[in-house]
Amino acid sequence: MKYSILLLALVGTVAFTACERRVDTVAVPVGVPVAVPGPAGATGATGDTGATGAAVVGATGATGATGSAGYDGAKGNTGATGGAGATGATGTAGATGATGYDGAKGNTGATGNTGATGATGYDGAKGDTGGTVIVVPAK
Repeated sequence: MKYSILLLALVGTVAFTACERRVDTVAVPVGVPVAVPGPAGATGATGDTGATGAAVVGATGATGATGSAGYDGAKGNTGATGGAGATGATGTAGATGATGYDGAKGNTGATGNTGATGATGYDGAKGDTGGTVIVVPAK
């Protein structure tokens, strides 16, 4: 993506530069005679080889603009469920708990109902007849 943007910028710059070229047109006055060439003459001698031109190193170009951030990649599929883990070791026995507090005293119970009246007893046995007693008044 980074190189694509740089290439696009380079092509756009060249295209805009080509549009800005100026073409100078030469106006020829109407009454001026124009020379018409005649037949070609004999080929001239080969000229001397020109001098080698000086090597010119151009200035380093400006750094290109930073490219835009890339898109996030596609989300991967959910992985398979793992197998059941091994059973853990049995834990150690816990410490004995502290002695509990005495509980609150209970409320006094309700008074019970009065018991039922007992049955009347049987008649007693008849007593023996006693001896005769004489009571004398005192003087």
